Amino acid sequence: MGSIEDKIAALAGDKTCNWRAEEIARSAEFRKHYGTLPNVVHGEDMPWERSPDGLIKHLVNHRMDTPELCVEAYMLFLKEGERSGKHRHMWEELHFVVEGAGYDLHWDMQFDCDDKFKWEWAEEPKKFEWKAGDYVYIPPFTNHQHFATQEARLIVMSNRMIKEMGFDWLDQLENAPGF
Repeated sequence: MGSIEDKIAALAGDKTCNWRAEEIARSAEFRKHYGTLPNVVHGEDMPWERSPDGLIKHLVNHRMDTPELCVEAYMLFLKEGERSGKHRHMWEELHFVVEGAGYDLHWDMQFDCDDKFKWEWAEEPKKFEWKAGDYVYIPPFTNHQHFATQEARLIVMSNRMIKEMGFDWLDQLENAPGF
């Protein structure tokens, strides 16, 4: 396509919008609101949830209206002999074991892309034992589940940016008992 033809195509159409101006105004409002957000969230203001993964207390979540925009974190509480729900998600996850002991089962994802995406998970899980002071890494889209051999408290942390990029894929494969 020559430069004249390209110019004709570039100048075609009569639709208009205010998207850029709206973005500038939205950014100014966001910054004004952002300056009012608390830098400290007190323990009593962190909400509890009986979730499909078990009993959790949210430390930071986008719904808590804090200045943290990239990280989500919660504490998972497991009594001796309890297990979490089994799930997978597109983002990485880190668990810090504050207290207790147990193990994780991870079913790694095997991905292939010939003519179309092919998603499969290992038939047999890998077992990772953990205790207080350890941290556990969960790769993206790995089926995983936590089991407590002693009463345990885990801090679960993940990066929200993957969700914001359009990969908010969370599959709950099995609920924790009692949910």
